[in-house]
Amino acid sequence: MLTTLNTAYTDTCAADLAWSLGREPLPALATLDLELTGVKLQMRLLGASHQVLVEEERGLCSETVACLPGSSTPLPLGVAKRVGDWEYEFAARVEVLSPGAFAGRAQELLALVADHPQGLAGIFPGSPHAFTALLAQRHEDQVRWRTWHAYPQDGQLVTTRTRVGTRVRVDA
Repeated sequence: MLTTLNTAYTDTCAADLAWSLGREPLPALATLDLELTGVKLQMRLLGASHQVLVEEERGLCSETVACLPGSSTPLPLGVAKRVGDWEYEFAARVEVLSPGAFAGRAQELLALVADHPQGLAGIFPGSPHAFTALLAQRHEDQVRWRTWHAYPQDGQLVTTRTRVGTRVRVDA
């Protein structure tokens, strides 16, 4: 699903992004609700980037990557931790591209996500290449999603990958 976001472009560079787990749902400009084999997933586009909520019988997990007042955890290169009965893994990277390469990559990503049944992309006013996009999938006992945060004024593309899976229990 592709949408134009009716808001100002507030997260103005990759360095402004912060990461957090466990935040309550924040006001969203666009959402996509998915049911992925017993797991409810809600992808949320915020004026300040994205939030993903995962819910199943074991509980809730929320990931927020956004420019938020008071956020003290910068965007990490990688995180691996337990969240309730889940194993959570997150990775991020920032690419710096030339204007031509950036425009081509932006068009490619928007085309990929726009027509995907498990994809959500929002374009910010002012530039067709200023966007946030999310794409989710279920693979065996894991839910995975990728996100892209585009900053055309700096030629920066932030890519994240997240995996949430059920922790394997070993009975003694």
